[in-house]
Amino acid sequence: MNPNKIDNFVAAYQNINKDNLALLKDIYHQDVVFIDPLHKVEKITELEQYFSHLYSNVQSITFKIDESLEIADKGFLYWTMVYSHPSLNGGADINVMGHSRLEFKGNLVIFHQDYVDTNAMIFEHIPVIGKLIKYLKKRASE
Repeated sequence: MNPNKIDNFVAAYQNINKDNLALLKDIYHQDVVFIDPLHKVEKITELEQYFSHLYSNVQSITFKIDESLEIADKGFLYWTMVYSHPSLNGGADINVMGHSRLEFKGNLVIFHQDYVDTNAMIFEHIPVIGKLIKYLKKRASE
């Protein structure tokens, strides 16, 4: 039995790092649209630049795939990202849960949108802003 498109995507994605960004062309269509809460990039060349910038700013980053689903030419991934950044959380690991919606054209991803809580990913780990966000969350839940 052949693996499905989403399994192929995950297997390739798990091998991508700062030294082999050319592998993005093996899983993303040249006309890809990639959206996350902070960026929107179009075309594979912009995606490669975005990933290059991303990897140059983090000390480490990995994704654990918690669940996946593929329906026709769409895929859905639920994941936990573990990353460390020298300016956040004292450089210690940060765990963030999120999910991705993928659309395939043939075997390549033509649309990729990530959904993640940017407060949990970034802002809560900045000393002054983080304390304010945690305070506001606490107040909102009272």
